[in-house]
Amino acid sequence: MSTTPPPFPAAPIVSNGQLALIVYVLYFASYFVGGTTALVGVVIAHLQIAESDPLLRTHYQWQIRTFWIGLLYLTVGVLLLIVFIGFAILVFWFVWTLVRTIKGVLALNENRPIAKPKSWMFG
Repeated sequence: MSTTPPPFPAAPIVSNGQLALIVYVLYFASYFVGGTTALVGVVIAHLQIAESDPLLRTHYQWQIRTFWIGLLYLTVGVLLLIVFIGFAILVFWFVWTLVRTIKGVLALNENRPIAKPKSWMFG
């Protein structure tokens, strides 16, 4: 018994815009459950960036850079805990990732692109 494909492509269950919001939510969740959710979020962002429209592409770029630059700050902060400056770097990392994630959610909610998605700071 063979299955015939539907006559037209099925609509996606979750839109690309909803996926961008899910990535932000996964980043928020990583503060409470560990970095695994952020890792899932960055994988989603990497997979969706090529297929997205220009507005969402800025959000995915922002999310990808937030993850990788944040991982750099986090690693440096942990390594420098030995000389006590690491604590200040970890506080900066926390505030930096929180501000970027909040800024991204607010822009996505207003259907605005991220102005400078390649920024190292707050765009």
